[in-house]
Amino acid sequence: MTETEANAIVARHTDVFQRPLLERFRAALIIAAVALYMVFAWWLFAVGQVISNGNWDIAGSYLADWVSYEVRPDIEYDGDALDVSFPRFSPLGDDPKPDWVVTETATVERRSAATSAAAGSDGGQTSGAGFLGSLDTKPAAKDGGGFLGAMSSPSAPSETPSVNTAPAEPVATREEAIVSADVSFGGDTHIRVQPGFVSVSHNGETLELDIKEGQTVHARSPLPDWASQRAPGAKVIVRFGFAGRAEIEDDEVKIRRRFLGWENFFFDTRSPYWGMSASEVLGTIFFGDRIEEGRSNLAVAWDNIVNNADWQHGDVWLKLLQTIVMAFAGTVFASLLAFPLAFAAARNIMPNRFINHLLKRSFDFLRSVDMLIWALFFTRAFGPGPLAGISAIFFTDTGTFGKLYSEALENIDDKQREGVRSVGAAPSSVQRYGVVPQVLPVFLSQSLYFWESNTRSATIIGAVGAGGIGLKLWEAMRTNQDWENVAYMVLLILMVVFVFDNISNMLRQRLIGRQ
Repeated sequence: MTETEANAIVARHTDVFQRPLLERFRAALIIAAVALYMVFAWWLFAVGQVISNGNWDIAGSYLADWVSYEVRPDIEYDGDALDVSFPRFSPLGDDPKPDWVVTETATVERRSAATSAAAGSDGGQTSGAGFLGSLDTKPAAKDGGGFLGAMSSPSAPSETPSVNTAPAEPVATREEAIVSADVSFGGDTHIRVQPGFVSVSHNGETLELDIKEGQTVHARSPLPDWASQRAPGAKVIVRFGFAGRAEIEDDEVKIRRRFLGWENFFFDTRSPYWGMSASEVLGTIFFGDRIEEGRSNLAVAWDNIVNNADWQHGDVWLKLLQTIVMAFAGTVFASLLAFPLAFAAARNIMPNRFINHLLKRSFDFLRSVDMLIWALFFTRAFGPGPLAGISAIFFTDTGTFGKLYSEALENIDDKQREGVRSVGAAPSSVQRYGVVPQVLPVFLSQSLYFWESNTRSATIIGAVGAGGIGLKLWEAMRTNQDWENVAYMVLLILMVVFVFDNISNMLRQRLIGRQ
């Protein structure tokens, strides 16, 4: 191609070869603007500071609690002895004796100091002191004087001898007590606790700590990477990763031993099946002697699972069913009400502009107030329960469906309606055969989608008292400890949403047909 031909092409297509400067650098400017906005957002929300100040150890513990549980024995110093105790509601039962906690006992001497009152010559006197102070035990002498002056009186009796108190000698007793405890965290990691001394072994390293009871914790050597101490003499925290951690204080050692799984998921500690393996449970159910008169072992096992005190399966399943009913009822009622109102709100169906405008503004009002706000309002009006949740979904979805349905009606093809009208059909028949077949697939698809979406929304509004599993989820989160229960309920919600999504797709295919 010659230069003349190239110039001719440029002259014919100036919009391509001679674009404005702004248009040529538009892509680069968009990328620069987005980058600048991200930098601004990073600075405005102090993202870097949030990340640097975040307590990621706690976040890791929360995540670990979703798939594991902790057993928390406390080892307290008691002079020359130790006291090993577990929380009241331990996952190991009322009297746990795990094999990973090994104790040694010995005879120790305990001294108890007390004070006793030395008996007087009269065999002991009752103290005359009260909460207001000492009282005079002598009877008050009668005043022999009248208004004219004092009168003589007989001599007063002698005073009661004073009572002397002296501290009693300390009483020494000998008894069997725990003098050493060895806690294993698996592998070569373990903690050995003795009165006045704690030894921690991990990753081939050993940390030795001297304990002055009620005063200080002193390390004999520099702390390894897996141990920390905020100040000299303060408590020492040792971390062993997923296996757990321990806090060594001047009065006790707090053990946090972690195990994979959910503790007592099927049977709690009150159940006769607690502590059995799966094979033992099945053997007892089908071949074992009857545990309770009048009920089969299978009925006992099912009752223990449903009424599990730790997991409350029966209550969780009931609340999940309430959530499903809330979403279904609220969506159905909203669809039934929005369907006729949408015809009146559509400008090509209802010629009255005042009615169109009034209904559309009503739809805007209903959907502009968030479902959570409606839930708070109805919870206050009706009290906590599913009725408040159904009402919140109903109000919000009525406004949303009314807007979506009316817009779908305004975008229909008028040719079908005109064709039905041309054969002399009544106005109702025109809408029934000329309009409804066009919009019904859209209406059904939108309603089914919102039914699925409202199942998730019903969980959120349940947290503010509108009933359902959301309230149970919020209660578990507030304890800041039962994160495995939170994981359990989240998985149930995910399963329900997954099932409803497939049901929604199947119904759309059956009712609307494959396109």
